[in-house]
Amino acid sequence: MEEVSIIGLDIAKNTFQAHGATANGGVVFRKKLARGKVLEFLSKQPACIVALEACASAHHWGREIAALGHDVRLIPPIYVKPFVKRQKNDAADAEAIAEAATRATMRTVAVKDTQKQALGMAFRARDLLVRQRTQTINALRGHLAEFGLIAPKGTVHLQRLRAPMTAPEADLPNEVIEIAQMLLDQIDGQQEQITALEVRLRARAPKDEASARLMTIPGVGPICAAAVAAFSAPMESFSKGRDFAAWLGLTPRQHSTGGKAILGRMSKMGQRDIRRLLITGAMAVVRWATIRGSNNPWLAELLKRKPRMVVAVALANKMARTIWALLTKGGTYRVPAVAA
Repeated sequence: MEEVSIIGLDIAKNTFQAHGATANGGVVFRKKLARGKVLEFLSKQPACIVALEACASAHHWGREIAALGHDVRLIPPIYVKPFVKRQKNDAADAEAIAEAATRATMRTVAVKDTQKQALGMAFRARDLLVRQRTQTINALRGHLAEFGLIAPKGTVHLQRLRAPMTAPEADLPNEVIEIAQMLLDQIDGQQEQITALEVRLRARAPKDEASARLMTIPGVGPICAAAVAAFSAPMESFSKGRDFAAWLGLTPRQHSTGGKAILGRMSKMGQRDIRRLLITGAMAVVRWATIRGSNNPWLAELLKRKPRMVVAVALANKMARTIWALLTKGGTYRVPAVAA
């Protein structure tokens, strides 16, 4: 029997499917494995390429399998799908993963270590709590509007809804006051948890040399720097800053043919967490430049010709390229010099 060269592993919660193939694509084995038997089975295989889809728990399995001496490659599911033949099942998926891994130009995802995943968990937990707080505030605003109490959007206006709960002249049923207070307590608890996570992220950023240098870029704060550290691919995998900006989805969508370049709107096809934070930070810089002026000649000139949101997206693109430059070449941000 020929020696296995590539193993495609379709991971799940309890039942895994392995597809072993030779270097020329011949089938060596197709095997269904229980979760507890996966590492035992792979430890008996010769060192080879083990390919998995970059999905839930893939980084954990990537670390465990790499410790056995195998070359682990995580492939985005969208790139595996074209290789699935006919019916969709675990065996077909495992075979498609193995076949996708044979492509020389196939893009892969770097396996994250536990520290990077822990940082990502802190960021995502904060993001979830912020969404839940917003939902609770909007629910409270909607309920109290039915009783004539209104307030603008935003946490800063929450006091307008809180004050009538304790005011003796408030003409509200006791049940309404009790339920509203319950929601207010939930909002306060969520705010405490958000603050605790933000304190942790802000305290970590200055201690990390790379994050500290990123925060010298206008519009990049400790939360954005933490998101770059947690979610970005290794900067060495991008040949230039534009590639990193494209990976974030900050470049125009292209639909070119016949030598004619046709560029559309921003693609939004990349890492959404970093992209959202960069655009939010860029919008803050644009807002400040609109009110106080800017010492960046490129930004000042663009604001004269384009709408603010368009300028913010363009600035976010430039910020992404600057992040790539600082992380690959070192140094800190310097304000562009004014042309003579």
